[in-house]
Amino acid sequence: MIAGLSIRPAGTSAPQAVDRLTLVAGEGIDGDRHRDPVSPRQLLLASQATYADLALAPHALRENILFDMPIDDLPSGTVLQIGAEAQVRLMFVCEACGRLDLHGARLGARIGARRGVLARVVRGGVIRIGDTVRGIGQLLPAWSIDWHERVRQVIDAMPLETVIDYALLARLAGIQTTYCRAFPRLLASLGPAYAARAIAARAISPLPRWDGCGLFDAVTPMPTPACAPPAVPPVGSA
Repeated sequence: MIAGLSIRPAGTSAPQAVDRLTLVAGEGIDGDRHRDPVSPRQLLLASQATYADLALAPHALRENILFDMPIDDLPSGTVLQIGAEAQVRLMFVCEACGRLDLHGARLGARIGARRGVLARVVRGGVIRIGDTVRGIGQLLPAWSIDWHERVRQVIDAMPLETVIDYALLARLAGIQTTYCRAFPRLLASLGPAYAARAIAARAISPLPRWDGCGLFDAVTPMPTPACAPPAVPPVGSA
């Protein structure tokens, strides 16, 4: 069940508690600063158990959706049905950052892989506090928690005879643009087939630049019929 919801409108940094959110398929939360069709980080999902175990203040994890059950162990690619309409796709665990230390001594180090899970909106709809949540299966491709592997995944998905700007590659892989400075060495280590696929924004190339179109495309999973057992147990079940 959804225990809490929050949004960060453009121009704000602190999460604002709300009683409902409108999810937009393929884009994120309507009115949220992180709404981005080419990002795997459209939503942050967290668990009340993490707050209880670490004695955290409300919104310390800066999540958009707070669940009353653990979700950290669900595999990437799992689709969650939220309420009657919305579906979200789990992408990868959110990395801990130094900002967490503002909410507790060495919290960034202590929290490990329990910061929460990043997700994309598969099917839009309005979600509310108290809505039920259930897993309907690992229906979509998994994404790695390792950002190096995500960069490889993005390039592997590119159409042949195209290149991609470093900044867009970072967005698609779900990392900050400051990581772009590491791309030349990383791509060189992957081999020539990768080294030539990503370029700086001002670099000249005879090949068209890929815009990321289709990377996250998938047939929208249909809700599990009421007469059939769910594809995976309800979230939080033993």
